Amino acid sequence: MPRSYVGEARRRVGPRRNRIGPVIERLANEHADAKIALRYRNDLELLVAVMLSAQTTDVNVNRVTERLFEKYRGPEDYLAVPEDELQRDIYATGFFRQKTKGLRGTMQMLLDDFDGRVPRDVEELVRLPGVARKTANVVAAELGQAQGVVVDTHVRRLSQRLGLTREEDPVRIERDLVKLVPRPEWARFPHLLIWHGRRVCVARLPRCHDCVVNDLCPASRV
Repeated sequence: MPRSYVGEARRRVGPRRNRIGPVIERLANEHADAKIALRYRNDLELLVAVMLSAQTTDVNVNRVTERLFEKYRGPEDYLAVPEDELQRDIYATGFFRQKTKGLRGTMQMLLDDFDGRVPRDVEELVRLPGVARKTANVVAAELGQAQGVVVDTHVRRLSQRLGLTREEDPVRIERDLVKLVPRPEWARFPHLLIWHGRRVCVARLPRCHDCVVNDLCPASRV
């Protein structure tokens, strides 16, 4: 959208605080099935799957973890095999050396500092090697204790298009969103944007005519 029209478009749709409720409600109705796409059976598998999902697709991670989670059941299992064996087992997720280092460091810290259990506090999760804030937010939210709003590429793009933030940095975008999105919606909200971004508001050619929030979006082409 040309810069000269940005201010006019924002005035047309109204203040973001007035729009956030209807945006969430409409997206929730449209994407009632929105949830994490990664498959896991317990806290540890969730943590591993999210760590492996960096720079690859959820489909690819699920393909790898289908076998991985049968072989590695507890933190000690990731430490019991040679490093190159674990690298081979996660090779298809990409950046396998870096991810192996992060996984082994995390498993050791889980055993040393957390009695082998996955912590649920974001500040504790980010202490784990290879766990950045986005990963920590995803894990905490999925375990029922959302302490922030996950910002991935879809959340970033749609938050900007919807005029919910003007920031580019994910940390600053999250700060804007936690002030705007009601806390009970912190866990669900990213999934709604992610699924809407995959199905409708795609990066290169958004399908604005099919969008349930086009009248609330300053970037709408309708």
